[in-house]
Amino acid sequence: MKGDRSSLSLTTSQEDYLKQIFLLGERGGSVGTQSLAVRLGVRPASVTGMVQRLAELGLVDHRRYRGVSLTESGRQVALEMLRHHRLLETYLARTLGYGWEEIHDEAERLEHVISERFEERIAEALGHPTRDPHGDPIPDSELQLPEEGGGLRLVERGLTGSATVLRVGAQDTDSLAVLERLGLVPGARLEVLESTPAGVRISTGGARFLVPAELASQVWLEEAR
Repeated sequence: MKGDRSSLSLTTSQEDYLKQIFLLGERGGSVGTQSLAVRLGVRPASVTGMVQRLAELGLVDHRRYRGVSLTESGRQVALEMLRHHRLLETYLARTLGYGWEEIHDEAERLEHVISERFEERIAEALGHPTRDPHGDPIPDSELQLPEEGGGLRLVERGLTGSATVLRVGAQDTDSLAVLERLGLVPGARLEVLESTPAGVRISTGGARFLVPAELASQVWLEEAR
């Protein structure tokens, strides 16, 4: 399957669309063109044109009023981009000392140009990691994602008790800087105390504070067993 992508000679923009369709569809669901336009920061008309081209290439299925979904070939391209991106983020953080708030933009630029050989050399040098610095799962060399629960969002109604931060969805510098300052990084232990309209009150590292609802929606937890 990995060889199929290289034979298509896709553009950077086409690869970005496929990756975002995958991410917005939570591993396979349909995505509205308006949602895709917002995520990519483009006009809806631009999305329509690109989706039509991707459909002609057999990479997406687009039905009016039903949104856009990936074909198997499109899914493989998306997963390969995710593998490149998350391996690069891990390499930049572990080996080159980048902060976790810096690595997303660098990986966005590099993910489209590295070779398969370079990808595998990075994976080998890093010991074949399964998660990137933000806690997101890294597809393996066969482009398979690990079978595991996605965790619960910190804003989940009724969630209380001990938990561990599984991953964070924020990518912007400001949000990541705040999360790091609060100690809400993958692997951190915390106690969820209560949910309020303004956010979620937690205790971690001997301190109690209120995490604003918008920021709390970007944090996924694994409840203590």
